[in-house]
Amino acid sequence: MMKFNEPTEQMIKDDKLYTEMGLTDAEYKHVVEILGREPNYTETGIFSVMWSEHCSYKHSKPFLGQFPTSGERVLMGPGEGAGVVDIGDNQAIVFKVESHNHPSAVEPYQGAATGVGGIIRDIVSMGARPIGLLNSLRFGELSEANNRWLLRGVVSGIGGYGNCIGIPTVSGEVEFDSSYDGNPLVNAMCVGVIDHDQIQKGTAKGVGNKVIYVGLKTGRDGIHGATFASEELSEESESKRPSVQIGDPFTGKKLMEATLDAINQPELVGIQDMGAAGLTSSSAEMAAKGESGIALHLDQVPVREDGISPYEMMLSETQERMLLVVKDGTEDKFLKMFDGYELDSAVIGEVTDSDRLELFYEGEKYADIPVQPLSDEAPVYVLEGKDPGVDDKTYDYSKEDLNAAFDALLGHPNHGSKRYIYEQYDNQVGSNTVQKSGFGSGIVRVEGTDKAIAMTVDGKSRYVYADPFNGGKEVVAQAFRDIISTSALPLAMTDCLNYGSPENPEIYHQLDASTRGMAEACRTLSTPVVSGNVSLYNESKGTILPTPVIGMVGLIEDVRFMEDRHVQAGDSIYLVGETHKSFAGSQLEKLIDGDISKQERHIDLELEYSRGMDLRERLKNGSIKKIAPIGRGGIAIKLAQLSAFHHLGVDASLDMDGEDLFAENASRYIVIGAGGQDIEDAVEIGVLTEDAFKVATRDMTIERSLDAISNTWEGAIPKCMTSVD
Repeated sequence: MMKFNEPTEQMIKDDKLYTEMGLTDAEYKHVVEILGREPNYTETGIFSVMWSEHCSYKHSKPFLGQFPTSGERVLMGPGEGAGVVDIGDNQAIVFKVESHNHPSAVEPYQGAATGVGGIIRDIVSMGARPIGLLNSLRFGELSEANNRWLLRGVVSGIGGYGNCIGIPTVSGEVEFDSSYDGNPLVNAMCVGVIDHDQIQKGTAKGVGNKVIYVGLKTGRDGIHGATFASEELSEESESKRPSVQIGDPFTGKKLMEATLDAINQPELVGIQDMGAAGLTSSSAEMAAKGESGIALHLDQVPVREDGISPYEMMLSETQERMLLVVKDGTEDKFLKMFDGYELDSAVIGEVTDSDRLELFYEGEKYADIPVQPLSDEAPVYVLEGKDPGVDDKTYDYSKEDLNAAFDALLGHPNHGSKRYIYEQYDNQVGSNTVQKSGFGSGIVRVEGTDKAIAMTVDGKSRYVYADPFNGGKEVVAQAFRDIISTSALPLAMTDCLNYGSPENPEIYHQLDASTRGMAEACRTLSTPVVSGNVSLYNESKGTILPTPVIGMVGLIEDVRFMEDRHVQAGDSIYLVGETHKSFAGSQLEKLIDGDISKQERHIDLELEYSRGMDLRERLKNGSIKKIAPIGRGGIAIKLAQLSAFHHLGVDASLDMDGEDLFAENASRYIVIGAGGQDIEDAVEIGVLTEDAFKVATRDMTIERSLDAISNTWEGAIPKCMTSVD
């Protein structure tokens, strides 16, 4: 019988080894109370990952309960692998966004690749076939060599995995700011389609039913990955490079097809991806949801090398693995099926009526833990936040060289073309992509129908820093604008809450206030939250900007209307919504002042909804051709982006101050259509032309050649990436 040289219960207690795994003194004491004894090494590791921030949301759980999670189209909300919303005709959309920030900081290629792989498996384990991938990325400024290295690695990892597995990457967003130096944010989103009767749950029930492992053999990669994702990055993080998992998209593709095949079998009881905390979280969570116990025989687990201990097996985050529960007596059918896909598989346990997680290795018991307390009794911390108040700063950019500011902003990676990034992704595989990355939301046709799904992911971190409550509203509103701009009806959303340490009172206040704002926006805009992820402790050099990211999906009932909807010279340009001198959190403030003022950012959510739905209806009926929400950089940058993307000129005149061209107040759009229309809250400001870009205000004019606009926009990222490192 193999013996493993591990610390004893007494050593764990006396030397406080549990703190190295991430448990506090109080948490360890609670574990002792639950077990009625000191935990052994394997049990301590299991509690540490299940009670980590990444798995238990112990600092953020008080805020998550305020989100609306139900609605007319919601079939399944938070609590399963992903959310599910109805799109009619017995079909549904399954989607979720998740972070892989810390792994991407220390090993950008594999960190990003496994983030994509993990979110795909979340969708597949629900029974859905993925139809689109998206990503939301944050990096430090590209003037720094390390940030260029991180961008190259992350983009290569996303493309390397997604391209191989055969799912199109159809949309995304990226922002560059010095607060992300050394700690990039890598949020991956996946959208899948499913028939109602195929929806799966990750549950283990039915005494005697068998537990099947399928996928890559377990190795030592990713051990304590969930704990690693729940602590601040430091110089020691480099030593945790072995904690980063390694993705295998070719096995991932086989596992995806095998999983979808297994879901069609009536003998399947439950299935769950082995994601964060690996075999631990999948087995414990499935047992808890099934109100059952589960016994695992770890010597049956397929392993990559000899000598892997029960502790290592349970905490490993080796990729491309699924855990299934099948009816007793049918296990050979599933094993044979997985053999046909050339995947390792094994029966590694059974469902019990003990309500306990029991782990055996060669007949010896290595863990005996009550399931419900392990899954449900993680501590919840309610801390004191500190509102930093409002700055007394006043804004007057009228005397600045705003022509120079325009060139600097258009040529910054935040506002320039993202072609350098998305051209490394396959966005047409599957032949259902209607609108790909480049400008606006991704749109993917639902195969065999005229329906299509609009999908977007967006974030506005500077707004949230300036005014957490209203900034939280704006993040949701921006995703809403993205979706209605395709004519789609917004259905629901998923969120990824990326913040610094909640133990910092000001960051805790950001988390508190911004989630309250997000919840209010969700209710007003009718976009319930059906899934999500929280990623805290995202700082390595100072404080990171609060970065809640919203993924949203919308339904286009008949996508054929897009076939002849093209903007062209002679079309009129409309500005929808009033412009106010709103500069707190703006890109002009960043460029000129180099900071962010804490000031109120007003947004009227009722107006946001009515205006957005009115414009959506106009796009559907053909009275307008294009809707472009105004965001970073204001009117000037949005007009320049439209001009460069369509390679058309602009001739516009606005009755406002020059600095107002760069204001960033909410609820505004540029709309393209026939001239002379009466659009609510809109003014006709000019036309698209064959050449030249000219925007005039009361006190300044921006005038450039069309080639100058296009070259500046297209070259924003490439000119940085060709710098000598």
